[in-house]
Amino acid sequence: QVQLVESGGGLVQPGGSLRLSCAASGTIFKIYAMGWYRQAPGKQRELVASITSAGTTDYVDSVKGRFTISRDNAENTMYLQMNSLKHEDTAVYYCNADLLSGSVVPYRGAYWGQGTQVTVSS
Repeated sequence: QVQLVESGGGLVQPGGSLRLSCAASGTIFKIYAMGWYRQAPGKQRELVASITSAGTTDYVDSVKGRFTISRDNAENTMYLQMNSLKHEDTAVYYCNADLLSGSVVPYRGAYWGQGTQVTVSS
């Protein structure tokens, strides 16, 4: 059973920083692309940042220069360093991974974490 578990969310003042982590566990053969999504109240879920297995990254324009995505392939873990946080960054942040899993029959699919709340407020 594959699980993605996020951590690191919380309450921070505008201009502050947070670091989110996403740890994948279970019988995992390979993790392909990973990404961080966020969903604010009343809004659609949006892709914030993504990273390939080779380390190529991409960001939504609103976070470029402020957020940095990274991953540790040996630990099956992904991170999101968020600096210069703004009120509009307030949302539930979800991690997503495209991975190959399975103890007998390999299965490739997309998995989601349960989400972690990030609140930017003074």
